[in-house]
This record gives sequence, structure tokens and C-alpha cells, in this order.
Amino acid sequence: MVTTPRFSDAVEPRHERLDIDGYDRVYIVGDVHGSRSTLERLLAKLAPTGDDLVVFVGDLVRKGPDSPGVVDLVREDPRLVSVRGNNEQKIVRGDKRPAWLRDGDRAYFESLPVVLSFADALVVHGGVDPSRPLADHAVDELLTMRAPHGSGYDGPFWYDSYDGPYRVFFGHTVHDAPLERAHAVGLDTGCVYGGTLTAYDYRTDEFVAVSPTTTHQERARSKVVDPA
Repeated sequence: MVTTPRFSDAVEPRHERLDIDGYDRVYIVGDVHGSRSTLERLLAKLAPTGDDLVVFVGDLVRKGPDSPGVVDLVREDPRLVSVRGNNEQKIVRGDKRPAWLRDGDRAYFESLPVVLSFADALVVHGGVDPSRPLADHAVDELLTMRAPHGSGYDGPFWYDSYDGPYRVFFGHTVHDAPLERAHAVGLDTGCVYGGTLTAYDYRTDEFVAVSPTTTHQERARSKVVDPA
């Protein structure tokens, strides 16, 4: 039996524990980055019912063409929930104030939890440092974790040495295909950069993906990771 994860005092009020026993299907979805049309096609493929739950790993917004549309889609549907990504955090802190930002958007981003957990799973945008207990993590670390003892996209990545006990579902680090390890599942497959938008079916351990119709931003190959 996996115990409820305990985080630092700074993170704990922003950690939500979900009971998923009442849901038929539970999906975790990678970074959307304002790509509403791609998200709509993925949701049509998933066809969630009122008994299903769709969890996003954050970075709903920025870079793509329709951030407000993505926000409205997720915020107004009780079947859809999200953690906060580093791009939402930039708006919460006031580092970014995009032209599309509306009254109420910043408050919504601030209301998003930094961590969602259920059963043996953690959903967080960036990741965790395997060398430290969860209680030693700050909010920004959980949002931006990539190579805690390395150098960005040069690695080594946090999930290379992470061995649980929780299974972490994350985004932030772009992979050219979903990453699946025993204790880590990477779901940012770069839909805003011409990659797929990927969901993971928690009940069946299967990936579901759709390809975008447009590449909204170019990305250097050195900043896309081969999960192998």
C-alpha cells in the first residue's frame, strides 16, 4: 500500500489528493500549449463520459494560437483538471503578461495545484529530484525539474535514476515519443512543435495520441529527447 505523499510546507497547500475509485477511466494528458484544436481532437478520440477523469500535466497555455480557448475548455468542464505548469507560473508571478490574458485567468492559474496524486501516482509538471525526499522540494523545482545534477537537455534527467515509490506523470521535457518507465511517464510530445498530443490511459496502461495539423513553433532538435 502506497502512503499519501508528503511535501514541503510550501507545496502541501498546493497538493490535491484525488480518490479515483469512482471513475471508470482516468487519462493523463501532456502539454497542450494553447493548441485548442488539437486538444479538441484528442478529447473526441478519448470520448470521456461523466464517469471519466482527464488530468493535465500543466502548460495549458502559451506558444500556441489559442490559450484562452484551452483555458475555457478545461476550466468549464468538471471532468477536466490540471496541475500548474511553469508557463502558468510565469503568469502567476507576473514575469509574463501575454496579450490574450483576461480578467480571472491569473487567479485560475494560481488556483491550480502544483501536485495532484491518486493511488500510487503523482502528476506534476516538471518532476522530482530522486536524491531528496519530497518534503525538500520547493514549488518551482516541481514545475521545472529536468536535470537536477546535470545541464538541462544534456541530462542526466531526473527520471534516469528515479525508482519510486510513486509513479510520476510529467510534462515539461519534450520527447519525440512518450517516455514510459516503471516509475515515470513523460507525456510532453511537443504538439506545439509539430509532435503529437499524448494521453495515457491509467486503467489500461495504453497511450492515445493525435497529431497536430500545424507546427506553431520550431524547436531545435537538441531540445527534443529520444526516450530510448
